Amino acid sequence: MKEYQTITEISGPLVFAEVDEPIGYDEMVEIELGSGETRRGQVLESTDEFVAIQVFEGTDGIDRQSSVRFLGETLKMPVTEELLGRVLDGSGQPIDGGPDIVPDERRDIVGAAINPHAREYPREFIQTGISAIDGMNTLVRGQKLPLFCGSGLPHNELALQIARQATVPEESGEDDEGGSEFAVIFGAMGITAEEANEFMDDFERTGALERSVVFLNLADDPAVERTVTPRLALTTAEYLAFDQGYHVLVILTDMTNYCEALREIGAAREEVPGRRGYPGYMYTDLATLYERAGRIEGVEGSITQIPILTMPGDDDTHP
Repeated sequence: MKEYQTITEISGPLVFAEVDEPIGYDEMVEIELGSGETRRGQVLESTDEFVAIQVFEGTDGIDRQSSVRFLGETLKMPVTEELLGRVLDGSGQPIDGGPDIVPDERRDIVGAAINPHAREYPREFIQTGISAIDGMNTLVRGQKLPLFCGSGLPHNELALQIARQATVPEESGEDDEGGSEFAVIFGAMGITAEEANEFMDDFERTGALERSVVFLNLADDPAVERTVTPRLALTTAEYLAFDQGYHVLVILTDMTNYCEALREIGAAREEVPGRRGYPGYMYTDLATLYERAGRIEGVEGSITQIPILTMPGDDDTHP
């Protein structure tokens, strides 16, 4: 563990500090304020002389006298089957008042895309209970099915309806013990407190929470946390699908807020912007999320993704 007191600049959600040796990319950081408060961060950029740190809890109150500790490890998600029925914030901390999570293991949230050679072709559908999807745009296990929504349309209500109604029909000739179980991972990014309360009321009232893991990133949470939330959700999904044999449906809403967070971080780093101010690597970054869905040969479970995107101004040419 290395500790420095060399903060040189604070820009939006980023803190820049001088170092005397290279620091690992994505390494976890603790920043201790003069008041004794500790905030978590992650190395976003590293050179021989300085590092850029994205701070999860915001940079208010951080000054040049704050201490920076590099922990020597990347951000990890504690995974266990006991996560089903739990509600977590956008950084993976429980917010439902339940017991502490005792993980089976801790996994790096920066997962890799499934090897194309090991991919199994998507097959067997997931029934959503929505006729327009089941009849015309059938959702298949291992598939990615994005939903594009105009401004003001009820995309959150649609996401909730899919989360509570989705089922995996039993395969013919297969008994209850032979079939895989079904789980929903619900990741909400940049939502209001009112929307978060609506989500929780619906999950608890319908009983859908028992088979779900819910991640909630609020609009007033730091933008940096928004870039972590879908990776935490997908890491949890990979554990349930490929280690525990679940068929997992991952619903991510709203991916537009995720992209806005990338744009905000890119502006703070003074990167050359791409189209409409979004960073040039945005599509590559999105691919690292979407390509984690699928099926693997010889593995029982599957990951199916429904990313939901709102189009600003109903502009279907928006990046």
